[in-house]
Amino acid sequence: MRFGRVRHGALGAIVALAPGLALAYPAPAPDPSLPRSTVPLEVQDLRRKMNDADVNALTFRDMDQLFTTRTVGRSGPVWALPRADHPLDFTYAFKGQQYTPEQFLDRTYTNALLVMKDGRIVSEIYRNNTNDQTRFIGWSMTKSITSILIGCALQEGRVKSLDDQITQYLPELKGGGYDGATIRQIMQMRSGVDYEERYDFAHPGAAASNHEHSLVENVTRFADMARTVKRAHPPGQVWQYKTLDTAVLGWLLERVSGGSTIAAYAAQRLWEPLGAERDGFFIMDGPPGVGREFNGAGFNATLRDFARIGQMMLQDGQANGHQIAPAEWVRESTRATGGPGPGYGLQWWIPNDHAFQALGLQGQYIFVDRPTRTVVVKLSYFPPEEQAASDETAAFMAAAAAWTPR
Repeated sequence: MRFGRVRHGALGAIVALAPGLALAYPAPAPDPSLPRSTVPLEVQDLRRKMNDADVNALTFRDMDQLFTTRTVGRSGPVWALPRADHPLDFTYAFKGQQYTPEQFLDRTYTNALLVMKDGRIVSEIYRNNTNDQTRFIGWSMTKSITSILIGCALQEGRVKSLDDQITQYLPELKGGGYDGATIRQIMQMRSGVDYEERYDFAHPGAAASNHEHSLVENVTRFADMARTVKRAHPPGQVWQYKTLDTAVLGWLLERVSGGSTIAAYAAQRLWEPLGAERDGFFIMDGPPGVGREFNGAGFNATLRDFARIGQMMLQDGQANGHQIAPAEWVRESTRATGGPGPGYGLQWWIPNDHAFQALGLQGQYIFVDRPTRTVVVKLSYFPPEEQAASDETAAFMAAAAAWTPR
């Protein structure tokens, strides 16, 4: 999920800016065509404020206090990450000035930072009363987790081909904007549906209304808008970032997993074999018992467990003695197929020809640099509309990748 329009930062880091739109907004008038929300008004109000700069250092690591959740359970041996702790004794350049990593933490609103080199943790930092048990929301990093799960479903034969039309699996979408779009086109953000990712709550369009009804009031399911959305472009022709596309992919996973849930499938195929050390969880849309996991932007996990995802991807899908995602899927999903800047893959951002990253709203990163075997996870609380922190983070990532601990 992103608030507002997409802009480019250094090394292709992308942030979404909401010109005053991600800030708290008043409750809209009830929609008489929808059921009455059972979410307490005070909780709805907190959800509307959760991205604000004066509270997001807290809300971004306490989503289970704001939302109904569904657990992605861990099980079995924890994947031990060896350590070689080392001071971050390098500098990075930003706008003609040199800065230290210590300065970076403050300048870019950091809650937690982890740097791995060649499979070893060299630095792990927690701030603002967080610790190794804190579970942080990944926001749109969740899209990249959805991509991993699609790769697993493809390997299992639950999805026959990425070039199958989505209506082959979700006939409910026939006759609407998604009719004729392939799974691959949806993963590339090339579905062509008429859904502008703009959260202007003062003048709400489709995205803002969907956010309010599904995630604040919990009276609709986020993916249900896919049933009625219109088509703006022929499928495959125009790249346009849409959380609705990823929600459709989640619906697909739910359908092909044999009556299970996204959370259960993620636990079985990713979280357990990954050797996660703590349960993850999704925030839920829609009414309890009816809604589904918000797989476009709602997954929460610890800093080290997000790092395990990055290390698994660096190791071509291998982790903890398991081949979790096929190696060819890792390579294909992290190959640029279009999009702004250097490119976008299959729900992964591609900042250059040797790195890839999962990016989340207001400063969430899993950054992977292949040649230097570097993984960096940064969990942040950028203020809404903050472009400079994103640009500076891109400069830090490049320097961290180039750095060799001695």
